[in-house]
Amino acid sequence: MIRTRPIPRRPRSLPEVHASVGTSHPSIWRRMFAFAGPAYLVSVGYMDPGNWATDLEAGARFGYQLLWVLVMSNAMAILLQTLSARLGIVTGRDLAQACADTYPPFINYALWFLCEIAIAACDMAELLGAAIALNLLFGIPLLWGVFITAADTLLLLGLSRYGIRIIEGIVLSMVTVIAGCMFVEIWLARPAAGEVASGLIPRLSGDSLYVAIAILGATVMPHNLYLHSALVQTRRIGRTSEDKRRATRYNLVDSVVALNGALLVNAAILILAATVFFRNGVIVTEIQQAHQLLAPLLGTTLASIAFGVALLLSGQSSTMTGTMAGQIVMEGFLNIRMRPWLRRLITRLIAITPAAITIAVAGDEAVLRLLILSQVILSMQLPFAVIPLIHLTSDRQRMGLFANPAWVRALAWIVAAIIVALNVRLLVQTAAGWLVAAGERRWLVELGLYPVAAALLAVLAWVTLEPWLPGWLRQIGRVAPAPLPVELEPRAPVFRTILAPVDHTEMDRAVVSVAAGLAREHQAKLYLLHVEEDVTSLIYGELSQTAEVEAGRQYLDDLAAALREQGVDVQAVLCHSRDPRREIVRFARQVRPDLVVMGGHGHKWLQDLVFGGTIDSVRHALGAPVLIVPGTAVVG
Repeated sequence: MIRTRPIPRRPRSLPEVHASVGTSHPSIWRRMFAFAGPAYLVSVGYMDPGNWATDLEAGARFGYQLLWVLVMSNAMAILLQTLSARLGIVTGRDLAQACADTYPPFINYALWFLCEIAIAACDMAELLGAAIALNLLFGIPLLWGVFITAADTLLLLGLSRYGIRIIEGIVLSMVTVIAGCMFVEIWLARPAAGEVASGLIPRLSGDSLYVAIAILGATVMPHNLYLHSALVQTRRIGRTSEDKRRATRYNLVDSVVALNGALLVNAAILILAATVFFRNGVIVTEIQQAHQLLAPLLGTTLASIAFGVALLLSGQSSTMTGTMAGQIVMEGFLNIRMRPWLRRLITRLIAITPAAITIAVAGDEAVLRLLILSQVILSMQLPFAVIPLIHLTSDRQRMGLFANPAWVRALAWIVAAIIVALNVRLLVQTAAGWLVAAGERRWLVELGLYPVAAALLAVLAWVTLEPWLPGWLRQIGRVAPAPLPVELEPRAPVFRTILAPVDHTEMDRAVVSVAAGLAREHQAKLYLLHVEEDVTSLIYGELSQTAEVEAGRQYLDDLAAALREQGVDVQAVLCHSRDPRREIVRFARQVRPDLVVMGGHGHKWLQDLVFGGTIDSVRHALGAPVLIVPGTAVVG
């Protein structure tokens, strides 16, 4: 009889920093400080250059009229980010992973693709904002600034190795400087309190709809929902209901404080534009123009300098969280772990292309329009993140006692309805304009527009109605996970010591199958080796106690126990190293195996560049033979 084990679970969210921050402090203030951080990383996305563009546009064109949209959008953001944080805390899964567990592959691919578009649009806004700031402060041409800003990839990778708290501290410092700069701007502008208060009265016209939706997309950012559900898992939270309840309370405080701080920054930008530009009848067509006009209108160059510094820091701080969001989305939906520098480079190249082309063809004056368009794209993607989030956090089977109560579900669905209604209205309005402008070539626009709109509506309908779809329909495209055999057919005796590195992926199935079969038939000693490479492991080594390390140790122990039942002499070994290839070689030289069994992913040179090439490094460093087992080699 063949005993089986299920294939390993998907990796945890942000495994390199997962559960790396302790929260078990006796003092309530120290506990609050320990939990503080994730919402501040999320909040920088609410004050990025895309927000600056929409806030400046709204204030300069419509005065204080759209201030209420900012307040409404911030209230929506607090509700949705709270639900996102709760999902991560209670289930231990980020939003992308939870969607991958729930929806069939073709829906997940669509959600992933849409989210990647949103991340690229957001990254484009951050890139353009930082390039504009470099132009304002140092006179660097905008096109050159775009390419210079792309080099921040190396800076981000350098910071990430020091852990999540260092990144949180740096981002919080940037946010503090941004808030200080905007406080100086408001103090210099001296807006009338009565006029500001009038902007809280809801009103909307056909002319202001586009900008209002851009504000909504800039404030409630879809990738932040994925990001927040992963960031809260960087805290070491207990498994009891009381531990999770305490974590949700502290994260609620964190979200309210951080997002209301972002609201004040956004409101300050809109109020500044309304006070300085709208009141004086100045039409702002680009962010650079706003910077240049602040000094003469406010009577001091300090206003222009503060504006440029705040804009530069907003772009740099936002790009950090955008990188994390891209990693979370790709790993969650596709279960693909790409090298961080390459992931960052691809995202930035996607953002650079439209930015560089727009500047080269249409000139610097088109940048503001491109920034606002990027925020509209974000808003259009919102329903595809918000609706799954509401369903997942309302599911009692998934959330248990933490499932959304009726009043929260009602508020969440009202928010979703507002988002969908505004986006549908904008889509219809924009499509009508395209069709009219196309003239005789209207049929070409229809040929591209209608299929895309139909596909988007189909995906939206699926995620909206998914809980009520029949079971057979929900299983379309799903493949049941194959078991991991631990008893295998014998092979000819040759070896006495066998080493099998495992990486907690489906590849382990083939590797362990072959290695265990050889070890049992030869009475050989089998070493199962896994190398942890998260930040905590690099610092504390064998003393590491993160959830990721504990899960890895438990996986190895369970696998070894199952193999011993089948008569295999096995020892499970967990090591810690920044470079798994070097650690495998070091351990192999220590135990001197007669054979090393490794899994081959079938990568070509480009894939090795993306995912890494461990086998070649090990094969060239050892004198022992290396048996490469292809991932498609299923031993039954």
